[in-house]
Amino acid sequence: DISKINGAEIEPVDIITFGSPCQDLSVAGKRAGLKHEDNGDEETTRSGLFMEAVRIIKEMREATNGKYPTFALWENVPGAFSSNKGEDFRAVLEEAAHIVEPECVIPRPENGKWTNAGCIMGNGWSIAWRVHDAQFWGVPQRRKRIALVADFGGLTAPEILFERKSCRWYPSEGEQEG
Repeated sequence: DISKINGAEIEPVDIITFGSPCQDLSVAGKRAGLKHEDNGDEETTRSGLFMEAVRIIKEMREATNGKYPTFALWENVPGAFSSNKGEDFRAVLEEAAHIVEPECVIPRPENGKWTNAGCIMGNGWSIAWRVHDAQFWGVPQRRKRIALVADFGGLTAPEILFERKSCRWYPSEGEQEG
């Protein structure tokens, strides 16, 4: 039960990866959104468990004087972009930013719609997101997912998510073809 894990009491790690339940963000679901009782909501939705992962990251960083984790990786459905009229994805970005900059405000895009890829650069931290299709990762179906990388100690999130070191069949120097 993730709600019973204390980030200050587990072994520190460099990266925390998680994918909060997608049912409440998906266009195929009820669209209940990213609600959590700790934020003043009447209930915690399944997708609201995202906030539990953020809590664990904050607890670990507090216990390690901001050293661990350095990175977080969140995965979810593209429906997060439009859930609650885009407010849920804005909340994801803002909660990730609050891990290192508690007063940070992430505005919604001017046109109200999130793009399939983007990044936010802060004062010594960065967040980048991109939609990937699992069919290009060995899954025999089209299955689009958002990958979001947060670098709490630097500006490398866009580099991690967007810059290729090699292309298929053309490996980087010193690597084998495959």
